[in-house]
Amino acid sequence: MAAPRAYILGCAGPDLTDAEHRFFAEADPWGFILFARNVDTPDRLRRLTADLRQAVGRAAPILIDQEGGRVQRLTPPHWRAWLPPLDQVTAAGPGGAERSMYLRGRLIAAELHAVGIDVNCAPMADIADDETHPFLRNRCYGTTVASVLSAARAMAGGLLDGGVLPVVKHIPGHGRGRVDSHLALPVVAASRDELERDFAPFRGLADLPLGMTAHVVYRALDDRPATQSPPVISLIRDRIGFDGLLMTDDISMQALNGDVVDRGRAALAAGCDLILHCNGDPREMAALAGAVGPLSASAQDRAERALARRGPPVQIDIAAAEAELGALLKGQGNG
Repeated sequence: MAAPRAYILGCAGPDLTDAEHRFFAEADPWGFILFARNVDTPDRLRRLTADLRQAVGRAAPILIDQEGGRVQRLTPPHWRAWLPPLDQVTAAGPGGAERSMYLRGRLIAAELHAVGIDVNCAPMADIADDETHPFLRNRCYGTTVASVLSAARAMAGGLLDGGVLPVVKHIPGHGRGRVDSHLALPVVAASRDELERDFAPFRGLADLPLGMTAHVVYRALDDRPATQSPPVISLIRDRIGFDGLLMTDDISMQALNGDVVDRGRAALAAGCDLILHCNGDPREMAALAGAVGPLSASAQDRAERALARRGPPVQIDIAAAEAELGALLKGQGNG
């Protein structure tokens, strides 16, 4: 069987149209990503995930950004509301943060798995500081290497135990970003030695199956955004040691120059395995489909290794997990 194409695509609404079905059958994306525009009721969402897979004729991975807090595509009344991650680890305290993040990941995974979503764009391994841009700061898990690494490892473990693959982001670190990369390009002037702190959590998570790049320029490494920088991608592979499947952050974000085809080609040439395209614009997706070929042999190998880690959820008592998490966040589990 031929390798699927080296991109992840989205669709426009909560139902797959006939035109989208035909397009995806021809374009054969590696996977799909969903947003709030695609989410209505659980039954409707289950139908959408099934239809997307039927379009490509395989159990294609379906991604979502369900970090919890501000970045939460599944919301009440059908799904739980979540504190921002940084607020949760603060509420749980040093003694409860790690366990609380495991339970967060496990409960989120249960909700995702029930509607056919098997990849979550979490955990975050970016380190927050006082000047981290507000679009990112409370999405982070801590302000030190140790706190971020332990919380991110726990979140990833909860997702995996729930049958959902984690995507660690934003490699090699977005915490020093002072602007919102959805709107502009962050430029980091820190020295190479200073950046080692940012890299450290990702080094500790290098065994995770999937990763996402940062649309950030690190002046000490290159003048190009990490997503499009061969030196930075080489650093991710060699210095950080990440050998999982590496996707771009959303290629349609305004941090990058050029059209989506130019952006995507630059990312693949730099060493990314996959282009992530999120807005569901049919013209942009058609342009990518006309310009981007299948996964490379090395990317296909990484993809197969990543998908081999999809498994059935480990049994859990959901009510007991909710109660334990509630107690941790009230300070009753910190001893």
